[in-house]
Amino acid sequence: GNTPSSSPLPVLGSMLSFCCCTSASSLETLSALFSAGPVYHEYCDCPEEDPEIWQNTMSCPSQEPQITKDLISFPTIDLQRMLKEIPTKFSQTRGAIVHYTILNNHIYRRSLGKYTDFKMFSDEMFLSLARKVHLPDVEFYLNVGDWPVEYRKANDTPGPIPVISWCGSADSKDIVLPTYDVTHSTLETLRGVTNDLLSIQGNTGPFWENKTERALFRGRDSREERLHLVKLSKENPELLDAGITGYFFFREKEKELGKVQLMGFFDFFKYKYQVNVDGTVAAYRFPYLLLGDSLVLKQDSQYYEHFYIGLKPWKHYVPVMRNLEDLLEKIKWAKENDEAARKIAKEGQLIARELLQPHRLYCYYYKVLQEYAKRQASKPEIRDGMELVPQPDDRDSVCSCHRKKNQSSTKDLP
Repeated sequence: GNTPSSSPLPVLGSMLSFCCCTSASSLETLSALFSAGPVYHEYCDCPEEDPEIWQNTMSCPSQEPQITKDLISFPTIDLQRMLKEIPTKFSQTRGAIVHYTILNNHIYRRSLGKYTDFKMFSDEMFLSLARKVHLPDVEFYLNVGDWPVEYRKANDTPGPIPVISWCGSADSKDIVLPTYDVTHSTLETLRGVTNDLLSIQGNTGPFWENKTERALFRGRDSREERLHLVKLSKENPELLDAGITGYFFFREKEKELGKVQLMGFFDFFKYKYQVNVDGTVAAYRFPYLLLGDSLVLKQDSQYYEHFYIGLKPWKHYVPVMRNLEDLLEKIKWAKENDEAARKIAKEGQLIARELLQPHRLYCYYYKVLQEYAKRQASKPEIRDGMELVPQPDDRDSVCSCHRKKNQSSTKDLP
């Protein structure tokens, strides 16, 4: 499956640093970031009470097409039906559902199933968001497993229910949030780990003209097409360098296909072309590959992350058939059309920089909660078995909420 990674979220560009910015100390080294207004330590609990002010301050988009698409099947959200149905339907079969309630900007949750350890990623994001803006009262169910879970159609009886997941698919109805990987990396960036923010952008390997003119793939054996990649590589080493770094699903194939050593992610960008093939679901390396300066050859997939809707084939990446039948042909095209390939690589990098900036992820999380809350047919409640998820006690940060101070002092102005 897609397991947690320490790989950094490669985001770059101006980011308004009102309450969700990096710590003041890290700003000294982040010349790429633009600061306007009070800068708070990541652990300062200073939420903006007016969400409209916060969204304007953060330059949040008025619409997120993926959220609009996800919620179109759910004009009304029946919390009582979900309370009765979800624990038995999904938690027993999948075992990876976390039931959240946010009330008065406090976060409560209970785990439904055995495989909910990844709630640590959602916990830290919701807590971080609650320190920046007052969240709507909302009750929802987050699937922290790899696969989407709600496959019923709108005209089925009973119809689908709105489960929130990190990955969506063409045949599911899950509401998609940014993946735990992108989310965690963003939080690491905001804690002042400057290497997280800039590492991919600053380690994109040789200049384009000096990169190796072959396509690269490294990864585990989590999908059969990845094994096919290795066979193609053995037959066409002048075009493709593909290797499996670990076997779990197809262990019987290791002797035939071999196993290669792990490669440092920065070394990927010594190659001009990067092959992106699904793992168990969408390959969560895709945003990282886009933000390098190599051309991404992306396998056609039913799975998607929250930002895919903003991407266009042949503008931001080169599409490849699901069975990889045309992969070699596409690599040859890139070699024969170097300037066009370079332009697509650059466009992909630019759109990813725009869509994956930290403030855009915060905006996206908030928008999902806001739009979901509007559709609730009843008031959220703290259910039996729920526990408070406490804000971290960070005594090292000096925190003074200027927003409240400023609001009171403006009354004295002439």
